[in-house]
Amino acid sequence: MLQRREVVSKLNHHRGDALMVTGLGSSSYDLHAAGDDNRNFYLWGAMGGAAMTGLGVAMAQPDKQVIVLTGDGEMLMGIGALATIGVQQPNNLSVIVLDNGHYGETGMQASHTQFGVDLPGIASASGLPVAMSVTNEAELDRLIEAITAQQQGKGGAIFASVKVEAASPERSLPIVDGVEIKNRFRRTLGLQPL
Repeated sequence: MLQRREVVSKLNHHRGDALMVTGLGSSSYDLHAAGDDNRNFYLWGAMGGAAMTGLGVAMAQPDKQVIVLTGDGEMLMGIGALATIGVQQPNNLSVIVLDNGHYGETGMQASHTQFGVDLPGIASASGLPVAMSVTNEAELDRLIEAITAQQQGKGGAIFASVKVEAASPERSLPIVDGVEIKNRFRRTLGLQPL
């Protein structure tokens, strides 16, 4: 299994100009630890909403690449998002799940992925053209290659479940003011704050 902070740091390093939407909790801490950026949209109090938020951003900003970074528990809670993404077929959206097999924000209970739920299988059955499981560095490199190809206009929506260790690194807490998160993200897109 991979180390979550190393995975996120590598993804962040290779993100190019992509916008990133994070799920509740650890994925937000991980991306913040890799480097805060006005292009990061951290979700708070919205468990299950990361993939749908990312889809909305991708549809509203078709010329921008959007990467959703979330956990397995959060993705399981919003599993229907994969069907909607499959129907919409955005060619600028990647959904990356950091799968540690636990509900990290509620006490580290075992998540369904420990019991055989196949997130890439669900994504594939939902019509996402690229659905992969990442368990080692070579597969992580292939994911980054797929994201890079998508940035160059090759390929469609990407889903990846990245198997990471269950260890919880120290929190790196980004801003939690939802209005400021929204407004700095809008400014980055050249839009007026609301």
